[in-house]
Amino acid sequence: MSKETGGPAFPRSNNFSSGGGGGNSSGMTLRDYLAAKAMQATQSNPEWNHWSTEQHAVYAYGVADAMLAERSKP
Repeated sequence: MSKETGGPAFPRSNNFSSGGGGGNSSGMTLRDYLAAKAMQATQSNPEWNHWSTEQHAVYAYGVADAMLAERSKP
């Protein structure tokens, strides 16, 4: 089962007027962006610096998944 990603965080068109390019670049997913923000918050908090990097990552993606689930509610 794949996780909901929320789609691209910063979608943009690559239609360059001076030759070449075209197509779309989706970059990072919204899930990755939210997880990065959550991980930044936990790692900058001195009370949480006893966690391993892996624990921060697991927590951060848990936060991101919860935010995406809440976002999809009517």
